[in-house]
Amino acid sequence: MAEPPVPPRAGANPLRAIRGMNDILPPESARWEWFEDAVRRVMHSYGYRNVRTPVIEPTALFVRGLGEVTDIVEKEMYSFVDSMNGDELTLRPENTAGVVRAAIEHNLLYDGGKRLFYIGPMFRHERPQRGRYRQFHQVGVEALGHPGPEIDAEVILMARALWRELGLGDVRLELNSLGQPDERRAHREALIAHFEAHRGELDADALRRLHTNPLRILDTKNPAMAPVVEGAPRLADYLGAASRAHFESVCRALEAAGQAYTVNPRLVRGMDYYNLTVFEWVTDKLGAQGTLCGGGRYDPLVQMLGGKPAPGIGWGMGIERVLDLVGELGLGPQAAAPDVYCIVPDAAAAATALSVAESLRAQGLSVLVHAASAEGQGSMKSQFRRADASGARHALVFGAQELAAGCVSVKPLRDAQAAQTTQPVADLALWAAALRAA
Repeated sequence: MAEPPVPPRAGANPLRAIRGMNDILPPESARWEWFEDAVRRVMHSYGYRNVRTPVIEPTALFVRGLGEVTDIVEKEMYSFVDSMNGDELTLRPENTAGVVRAAIEHNLLYDGGKRLFYIGPMFRHERPQRGRYRQFHQVGVEALGHPGPEIDAEVILMARALWRELGLGDVRLELNSLGQPDERRAHREALIAHFEAHRGELDADALRRLHTNPLRILDTKNPAMAPVVEGAPRLADYLGAASRAHFESVCRALEAAGQAYTVNPRLVRGMDYYNLTVFEWVTDKLGAQGTLCGGGRYDPLVQMLGGKPAPGIGWGMGIERVLDLVGELGLGPQAAAPDVYCIVPDAAAAATALSVAESLRAQGLSVLVHAASAEGQGSMKSQFRRADASGARHALVFGAQELAAGCVSVKPLRDAQAAQTTQPVADLALWAAALRAA
């Protein structure tokens, strides 16, 4: 018989999280819950329904959907071969392709357009820094099957509604139109000619993209290339009448809703599937990582992934980055605190304390029951210190005398003027209501 494995000695080479993939712990997790609750309220108010897709998808989904020469596919995807069956798989770097794949696979558009939203983790292998992590989280919306410009305005205004729900006022909207594929092809040829004429001023990334994806050169963060980018042909000059009309309709709808915006002719998106309207919500409060939300229309994507042609538009929002801004502005909830902390002086009172706590929870109160250590219950003084540190508004004391009389003592912890009272356990529903109101 094999010997059982020997457990590692305490403190020997403790395992750590993967770099760029972070634990979210209390009390910070309370801010995430607050944010996610706000998202759900806004989504439901617009009639959007939740969709949940796998975090692992076929690698081909992203190669086909995002484009082989995008930064994500070339440098950032966590891809691997399944050792069981040889399938090429990837941890999702974004979720639009996955949602569209699900819509095609399950024939979601058979009875008309769908409005969907998601919340979840994404994965990209990039240098971890503030606002950019290897596992990061996004909330996103996808409106599928709706061709008109009014849906473009709707999804943009949904993001505005979320900023308002969160109390974020200093977020700006930038817009552009990428037109249609034939218009971009004409613009692409003009871009290549322009950048070829300034080849000596291009950095390595720009040279690599010159003949594969020159539009992405416009999105360079290299300040040395600013003059050559500023002088590049503008896509707006290549748009046809239909593309111009679509963009103008989006702008008019936003103006009618009182939403200010800036037309940014250099605004592009990192995926190949975008057309017509693209947009970003940006802030100056987070330094270089100022984009909070980005998206646009992606009418070619459904057909690119094997479905019947259908229009789509959506956005993705980085949760970590939004919560960075929330923290900078001092917004969000305080650490969650229980309503009641149960003081249990004696082990014999533990069962009664647990029973009363369950009844109080059924009445809608949050209750924390003191848990004994290996050494025992601990002194009353130490338990009251824990009760105070928990932030609870009331302490319930399960002393021997009170229990013998069928009662508990209720001590206010946040109001020095309020008196301690003794309450019958049999009348719990009555005084529980008073604790809720206090």
